[in-house]
Amino acid sequence: MTVEEFEYSETFKEYIEDYLNEFHAVGPTREPTKEKFIKKVILKPGRPLTDPDYCNDEVRNKNVHKHLHCVQEHYFLQTKYEDIQKLCYNLFVNCKNGIKRCNRSNKLIDGLYCKLISGTQIPMCDYESVYKKGYVFITCKWQNEIQELVPVTINDIMV
Repeated sequence: MTVEEFEYSETFKEYIEDYLNEFHAVGPTREPTKEKFIKKVILKPGRPLTDPDYCNDEVRNKNVHKHLHCVQEHYFLQTKYEDIQKLCYNLFVNCKNGIKRCNRSNKLIDGLYCKLISGTQIPMCDYESVYKKGYVFITCKWQNEIQELVPVTINDIMV
């Protein structure tokens, strides 16, 4: 059965087709986008970052996985996208995992570190939630469509 056989809006069909293409892709991943970063990383204010179930809830809500497998770790930030995007233009620093080209925030940012404690495939992923307030280390890539650097991954939050 294909997406065309169902009665869905064109926007929803495009979303499903993009999702399936990304899931089954064997080549390079799609270009990073502002929207993808916001969806996967940025948290709305209101809920306490010290809530022990925060990671489990947000990983599920934001559909964070790698080909339906649990990710070993993930970071969420409680700040505006624009503040994170500006970091892409800061000087380079070394990342925690040997990557030489991270950008570091100049101010402390509230975040959440999610570490996988059990499970291998969604929805059975179980995460430990760790609140962190520190300097954020990010990697960025150029996005041709909007002609600017966009954040791609959070490498660490150094307390």
